[in-house]
Amino acid sequence: MTNTETTYSHPEESVRHSYPLAIEKAGVGQSFQLLMRTLPYAMVRLGILVGISLATIIWIGSTVGISAFLTARVHEIIGGAWFIGGFGIYGYVWYTIVRYFLYLLKCGHIAVLTELITKNEIGNGGENMFRYGKNIVVKRFKQVNVLFALDMLITGVVRAFNRTLDFIGGLLPVPGLKNVTKVVGMVLHAMTTFIDETIFSYNLARGDDNPWRSGKDGLVYYAQNSKEILKTSIGIVLLEKVLTAVSFIIMFLPAIGIAYFMPGSNATLWAFFIAALFAFNVKAAILHPLFLIMIMTKFHVCVKDQPIDETWDGRLNKVSNKFQKIKDGIREWDRTNAADKPPEDEGIVTPPPAVS
Repeated sequence: MTNTETTYSHPEESVRHSYPLAIEKAGVGQSFQLLMRTLPYAMVRLGILVGISLATIIWIGSTVGISAFLTARVHEIIGGAWFIGGFGIYGYVWYTIVRYFLYLLKCGHIAVLTELITKNEIGNGGENMFRYGKNIVVKRFKQVNVLFALDMLITGVVRAFNRTLDFIGGLLPVPGLKNVTKVVGMVLHAMTTFIDETIFSYNLARGDDNPWRSGKDGLVYYAQNSKEILKTSIGIVLLEKVLTAVSFIIMFLPAIGIAYFMPGSNATLWAFFIAALFAFNVKAAILHPLFLIMIMTKFHVCVKDQPIDETWDGRLNKVSNKFQKIKDGIREWDRTNAADKPPEDEGIVTPPPAVS
């Protein structure tokens, strides 16, 4: 085993990985079972999002109410400044704090799911899933943060690659929809949304010490299996529309009660807004993980024992310059981390540090 190779990662071989796989096929039933086994993660995320939504409603209501009061009683410039400042603070807190915390929580969930997909157990078989997820995130914190930045590059490559696909219309279940650009766009969006997270799962399963390298290989594997993954994405689009509509209808009744206490006279508008907000929470906390698992399991099943097709490397280079940036990241990671490693043992004994 070379210094760039770990137990399951073989970057110099045609088959880049040899991690075990506890599942034999991918499907909605298998994905739903995995979602149920990790339901505590989904419920914690739902609780956080509901709390954020309630805070959002209170914040927006107070911002709008105080802004209207200041506009009427003081000056419209003061009211406008309060309005802009209120939404500015909210946006800053969301994008710099809340969004990153939810990302770390999602990484822990993906780590647990990856364990179940590859080994059918968490850690040693009796480890708490939250403790395991936290330990993985802490242990690989540097890689997790790299993947947070790598996410944008992977998404850019996937979007550029998806625009080159010309077989989507032939896979749509209704022949009359072949030329409907909007439907094709929704399917491509479903693929793009989950590939970066799937590649993070691939990185964990493979155990590569260079996240840029497994990210690059994961993109190549995605490209050569895009047709199979696309079929799963079509099912996701259909499920998403139906289940999102159902969740909105369920959330509308309690939303009417909350809308009664909001400022202004248009309670119906508030009810629609609140119902949509809570339906989004259900989608983000429950439906999104289900759809992610569907893509993850399909990807892992497709790449099992599969040699990598190097011709896709050149094709991805042509469709997006971001792919080259990922390859540059491989060399930079190796160079930076090689500098942090102790020198190879060549018979030279390094003296201990002096005691002051």
